[in-house]
Amino acid sequence: MRLAICNETFGDMPLEQAVELAASLGYTGWEVAPFMLGRDATAITAPQRREYRRVVEQAGLEIIGLHWLLAKTEGYHLTAHDAATRRRTAAYFEELIRLCGDLCEGSTDPVMVLGSPQQRNRAADVTSEMAYTYAAEVLGSLTPSLERSGVRIALEPLGPAEGNFLNTAAEARHLHSQLGSECFGLHLDVKAMSTEPDDIPTVIRNNADWLIHFHANDPNRRGPGMGDVDFVPIIATLREVGYERWVSVEVFDYEPGARRLAEESIRTLQHALAAT
Repeated sequence: MRLAICNETFGDMPLEQAVELAASLGYTGWEVAPFMLGRDATAITAPQRREYRRVVEQAGLEIIGLHWLLAKTEGYHLTAHDAATRRRTAAYFEELIRLCGDLCEGSTDPVMVLGSPQQRNRAADVTSEMAYTYAAEVLGSLTPSLERSGVRIALEPLGPAEGNFLNTAAEARHLHSQLGSECFGLHLDVKAMSTEPDDIPTVIRNNADWLIHFHANDPNRRGPGMGDVDFVPIIATLREVGYERWVSVEVFDYEPGARRLAEESIRTLQHALAAT
Protein backbone atom coordinates (compact mmCIF):
# COMPACT_ATOMS: atom_id res chain seq x y z
CA MET A 1 0.00 0.00 0.00
CA ARG A 2 1.12 3.51 -0.83
CA LEU A 3 0.15 6.66 1.05
CA ALA A 4 -1.22 9.80 -0.58
CA ILE A 5 -2.93 12.99 0.53
CA CYS A 6 -5.54 15.22 -1.10
CA ASN A 7 -4.43 18.67 -2.19
CA GLU A 8 -7.28 20.66 -0.64
CA THR A 9 -5.90 19.72 2.79
CA PHE A 10 -3.27 22.44 2.28
CA GLY A 11 -5.70 25.27 1.52
CA ASP A 12 -3.98 28.46 0.37
CA MET A 13 -0.45 27.19 1.05
CA PRO A 14 1.71 27.68 -2.07
CA LEU A 15 1.93 24.48 -4.09
CA GLU A 16 5.72 24.23 -3.80
CA GLN A 17 5.51 24.44 -0.02
CA ALA A 18 2.58 22.02 0.21
CA VAL A 19 4.15 19.25 -1.86
CA GLU A 20 7.50 19.63 -0.10
CA LEU A 21 5.74 19.28 3.26
CA ALA A 22 3.80 16.22 2.12
CA ALA A 23 6.92 14.55 0.75
CA SER A 24 8.93 15.35 3.89
CA LEU A 25 6.32 13.56 6.00
CA GLY A 26 6.51 10.41 3.89
CA TYR A 27 3.62 10.71 1.44
CA THR A 28 4.39 9.59 -2.11
CA GLY A 29 1.05 10.35 -3.78
CA TRP A 30 -0.83 13.59 -4.44
CA GLU A 31 -4.58 13.54 -5.16
CA VAL A 32 -6.13 16.54 -6.87
CA ALA A 33 -9.46 18.32 -6.39
CA PRO A 34 -9.83 20.26 -9.67
CA PHE A 35 -11.35 23.31 -7.94
CA MET A 36 -7.95 23.91 -6.36
CA LEU A 37 -6.51 24.58 -9.84
CA GLY A 38 -9.29 26.63 -11.46
CA ARG A 39 -12.99 27.42 -11.49
CA ASP A 40 -13.55 24.23 -13.51
CA ALA A 41 -11.55 21.83 -15.65
CA THR A 42 -12.14 23.80 -18.85
CA ALA A 43 -10.37 26.83 -17.33
CA ILE A 44 -7.15 24.95 -16.56
CA THR A 45 -4.88 25.53 -19.56
CA ALA A 46 -2.36 23.07 -21.00
CA PRO A 47 0.63 25.12 -19.71
CA GLN A 48 -0.94 25.28 -16.25
CA ARG A 49 -1.41 21.50 -16.27
CA ARG A 50 2.21 20.90 -17.27
CA GLU A 51 3.55 23.32 -14.67
CA TYR A 52 1.40 21.83 -11.90
CA ARG A 53 2.63 18.34 -12.73
CA ARG A 54 6.23 19.55 -12.86
CA VAL A 55 6.07 21.09 -9.38
CA VAL A 56 4.46 18.01 -7.84
CA GLU A 57 6.85 15.58 -9.48
CA GLN A 58 9.86 17.72 -8.60
CA ALA A 59 8.97 17.23 -4.94
CA GLY A 60 9.06 13.46 -5.49
CA LEU A 61 5.31 12.91 -5.48
CA GLU A 62 3.13 11.12 -8.03
CA ILE A 63 -0.22 12.62 -9.04
CA ILE A 64 -2.58 9.70 -8.59
CA GLY A 65 -5.85 11.13 -9.88
CA LEU A 66 -8.79 13.42 -9.20
CA HIS A 67 -11.62 13.61 -6.67
CA TRP A 68 -14.42 16.13 -5.92
CA LEU A 69 -15.03 15.91 -9.65
CA LEU A 70 -18.08 18.15 -9.87
CA ALA A 71 -17.61 20.23 -6.71
CA LYS A 72 -17.99 24.00 -7.11
CA THR A 73 -19.24 23.64 -10.70
CA GLU A 74 -22.60 24.70 -12.09
CA GLY A 75 -24.95 23.13 -14.60
CA TYR A 76 -23.86 19.49 -14.23
CA HIS A 77 -25.82 16.63 -12.69
CA LEU A 78 -25.46 12.87 -13.00
CA THR A 79 -29.08 11.86 -12.39
CA ALA A 80 -30.95 14.87 -13.78
CA HIS A 81 -34.28 14.14 -15.42
CA ASP A 82 -33.34 16.65 -18.12
CA ALA A 83 -31.48 14.92 -20.96
CA ALA A 84 -29.62 18.09 -21.98
CA THR A 85 -28.16 18.37 -18.48
CA ARG A 86 -26.99 14.77 -18.65
CA ARG A 87 -25.33 15.36 -22.03
CA ARG A 88 -23.64 18.47 -20.68
CA THR A 89 -22.44 16.50 -17.66
CA ALA A 90 -21.03 13.75 -19.86
CA ALA A 91 -19.16 16.34 -21.92
CA TYR A 92 -17.67 17.82 -18.76
CA PHE A 93 -16.58 14.38 -17.59
CA GLU A 94 -14.75 14.02 -20.91
CA GLU A 95 -12.78 17.17 -20.03
CA LEU A 96 -12.05 15.78 -16.57
CA ILE A 97 -10.68 12.62 -18.17
CA ARG A 98 -8.36 14.77 -20.29
CA LEU A 99 -7.31 16.74 -17.20
CA CYS A 100 -6.61 13.54 -15.30
CA GLY A 101 -4.60 12.16 -18.20
CA ASP A 102 -2.56 15.36 -18.47
CA LEU A 103 -1.81 15.61 -14.74
CA CYS A 104 -1.16 11.89 -14.32
CA GLU A 105 1.00 11.41 -17.41
CA GLY A 106 3.43 8.62 -16.58
CA SER A 107 1.54 7.64 -13.42
CA THR A 108 0.31 4.11 -12.79
CA ASP A 109 -3.42 3.45 -13.16
CA PRO A 110 -4.81 6.99 -12.54
CA VAL A 111 -8.25 7.21 -10.98
CA MET A 112 -11.14 9.68 -10.81
CA VAL A 113 -13.20 9.36 -7.61
CA LEU A 114 -16.88 10.00 -8.27
CA GLY A 115 -18.31 11.44 -5.08
CA SER A 116 -19.79 14.94 -5.56
CA PRO A 117 -23.12 14.13 -3.85
CA GLN A 118 -24.79 17.43 -4.65
CA GLN A 119 -24.39 16.76 -8.35
CA ARG A 120 -25.68 13.20 -8.25
CA ASN A 121 -28.51 13.15 -5.68
CA ARG A 122 -31.99 12.26 -6.90
CA ALA A 123 -34.51 15.05 -7.33
CA ALA A 124 -38.06 14.53 -6.08
CA ASP A 125 -39.28 13.48 -9.54
CA VAL A 126 -36.50 10.93 -10.10
CA THR A 127 -37.03 7.42 -8.77
CA SER A 128 -34.16 5.25 -7.60
CA GLU A 129 -34.20 3.09 -10.73
CA MET A 130 -34.42 6.15 -12.96
CA ALA A 131 -31.35 7.52 -11.21
CA TYR A 132 -29.41 4.31 -11.90
CA THR A 133 -30.47 4.44 -15.55
CA TYR A 134 -29.50 8.09 -15.97
CA ALA A 135 -26.16 7.64 -14.18
CA ALA A 136 -25.36 4.57 -16.28
CA GLU A 137 -26.21 6.51 -19.43
CA VAL A 138 -23.79 9.33 -18.56
CA LEU A 139 -20.99 7.13 -17.28
CA GLY A 140 -21.35 4.46 -19.95
CA SER A 141 -20.82 7.07 -22.66
CA LEU A 142 -17.35 7.73 -21.20
CA THR A 143 -16.04 4.21 -21.70
CA PRO A 144 -14.21 4.85 -25.01
CA SER A 145 -12.40 7.88 -23.57
CA LEU A 146 -11.50 6.02 -20.39
CA GLU A 147 -10.12 3.11 -22.39
CA ARG A 148 -7.99 5.41 -24.55
CA SER A 149 -6.62 7.37 -21.60
CA GLY A 150 -6.05 4.52 -19.15
CA VAL A 151 -8.03 6.44 -16.52
CA ARG A 152 -10.58 4.64 -14.37
CA ILE A 153 -13.60 6.03 -12.51
CA ALA A 154 -14.09 4.87 -8.92
CA LEU A 155 -17.71 4.95 -7.75
CA GLU A 156 -17.87 6.33 -4.21
CA PRO A 157 -20.69 5.33 -1.83
CA LEU A 158 -21.55 8.15 0.57
CA GLY A 159 -23.69 7.97 3.71
CA PRO A 160 -27.28 9.24 3.98
CA ALA A 161 -26.13 12.48 5.59
CA GLU A 162 -24.49 13.31 2.25
CA GLY A 163 -27.43 12.47 0.00
CA ASN A 164 -29.89 9.92 -1.37
CA PHE A 165 -28.04 8.12 -4.16
CA LEU A 166 -25.33 5.45 -3.86
CA ASN A 167 -25.32 5.32 -0.07
CA THR A 168 -23.75 1.86 0.21
CA ALA A 169 -21.19 -0.30 -1.55
CA ALA A 170 -24.03 -2.63 -2.55
CA GLU A 171 -25.82 0.24 -4.31
CA ALA A 172 -22.61 1.22 -6.09
CA ARG A 173 -22.27 -2.39 -7.21
CA HIS A 174 -25.78 -2.24 -8.66
CA LEU A 175 -24.77 0.76 -10.78
CA HIS A 176 -21.54 -0.98 -11.74
CA SER A 177 -23.52 -3.98 -13.01
CA GLN A 178 -25.19 -1.69 -15.55
CA LEU A 179 -21.87 -0.37 -16.87
CA GLY A 180 -20.19 -3.65 -17.79
CA SER A 181 -16.68 -2.24 -18.07
CA GLU A 182 -13.43 -2.57 -16.14
CA CYS A 183 -13.02 1.17 -16.55
CA PHE A 184 -15.18 1.50 -13.44
CA GLY A 185 -14.36 0.27 -9.96
CA LEU A 186 -15.15 0.97 -6.32
CA HIS A 187 -13.86 3.65 -3.99
CA LEU A 188 -14.24 3.14 -0.23
CA ASP A 189 -14.04 5.91 2.34
CA VAL A 190 -13.74 5.26 6.08
CA LYS A 191 -16.06 8.11 7.08
CA ALA A 192 -18.70 6.94 4.61
CA MET A 193 -18.33 3.27 5.58
CA SER A 194 -19.10 4.15 9.19
CA THR A 195 -22.76 4.44 8.13
CA GLU A 196 -22.89 1.04 6.36
CA PRO A 197 -25.00 -1.77 7.90
CA ASP A 198 -21.85 -3.95 8.16
CA ASP A 199 -18.62 -3.06 9.93
CA ILE A 200 -15.74 -1.62 7.93
CA PRO A 201 -13.65 -4.81 7.63
CA THR A 202 -16.72 -6.68 6.37
CA VAL A 203 -17.47 -4.01 3.76
CA ILE A 204 -13.85 -4.22 2.56
CA ARG A 205 -13.90 -8.03 2.37
CA ASN A 206 -17.24 -8.09 0.56
CA ASN A 207 -16.01 -5.68 -2.09
CA ALA A 208 -12.34 -6.55 -2.47
CA ASP A 209 -12.98 -7.90 -5.96
CA TRP A 210 -13.54 -4.42 -7.43
CA LEU A 211 -11.88 -2.04 -4.95
CA ILE A 212 -9.53 0.35 -6.77
CA HIS A 213 -9.12 3.32 -4.40
CA PHE A 214 -9.37 4.11 -0.68
CA HIS A 215 -9.75 7.26 1.43
CA ALA A 216 -8.56 7.33 5.04
CA ASN A 217 -10.35 9.69 7.41
CA ASP A 218 -12.57 9.67 10.51
CA PRO A 219 -16.31 10.21 10.92
CA ASN A 220 -15.40 13.41 12.79
CA ARG A 221 -14.25 14.74 9.39
CA ARG A 222 -10.59 14.88 10.36
CA GLY A 223 -7.73 12.57 9.52
CA PRO A 224 -6.79 9.07 10.67
CA GLY A 225 -5.89 9.04 14.36
CA MET A 226 -7.77 12.27 15.06
CA GLY A 227 -10.97 10.51 16.09
CA ASP A 228 -12.21 7.21 17.49
CA VAL A 229 -11.59 4.90 14.50
CA ASP A 230 -8.87 2.26 14.98
CA PHE A 231 -6.99 1.95 11.70
CA VAL A 232 -5.06 -1.20 12.60
CA PRO A 233 -7.92 -3.60 11.74
CA ILE A 234 -8.72 -1.56 8.62
CA ILE A 235 -5.17 -1.74 7.28
CA ALA A 236 -4.97 -5.39 8.35
CA THR A 237 -8.09 -6.16 6.29
CA LEU A 238 -6.74 -4.32 3.27
CA ARG A 239 -3.59 -6.43 3.53
CA GLU A 240 -5.68 -9.57 3.97
CA VAL A 241 -7.59 -8.99 0.73
CA GLY A 242 -4.43 -8.11 -1.19
CA TYR A 243 -5.12 -4.42 -1.69
CA GLU A 244 -1.85 -2.80 -2.85
CA ARG A 245 -3.08 0.49 -4.27
CA TRP A 246 -3.27 3.98 -2.78
CA VAL A 247 -4.59 4.85 0.67
CA SER A 248 -5.21 8.58 0.41
CA VAL A 249 -5.90 10.94 3.32
CA GLU A 250 -9.01 13.08 2.76
CA VAL A 251 -10.27 15.42 5.48
CA PHE A 252 -13.15 17.87 5.64
CA ASP A 253 -12.43 19.79 8.86
CA TYR A 254 -9.34 21.89 8.23
CA GLU A 255 -9.33 23.74 11.57
CA PRO A 256 -6.27 21.90 13.00
CA GLY A 257 -4.14 23.22 10.12
CA ALA A 258 -2.49 21.45 7.21
CA ARG A 259 0.72 20.41 8.99
CA ARG A 260 -1.05 18.77 11.92
CA LEU A 261 -3.62 17.07 9.69
CA ALA A 262 -0.98 15.67 7.37
CA GLU A 263 1.45 14.69 10.13
CA GLU A 264 -0.97 12.96 12.50
CA SER A 265 -2.70 11.17 9.63
CA ILE A 266 0.44 9.63 8.17
CA ARG A 267 1.77 8.76 11.60
CA THR A 268 -1.42 6.79 12.29
CA LEU A 269 -1.30 5.01 8.93
CA GLN A 270 2.40 4.17 9.26
CA HIS A 271 1.73 2.74 12.72
CA ALA A 272 -1.11 0.61 11.36
CA LEU A 273 1.07 -0.64 8.50
CA ALA A 274 3.87 -1.52 10.92
CA ALA A 275 1.41 -3.31 13.21
CA THR A 276 0.09 -5.53 10.45
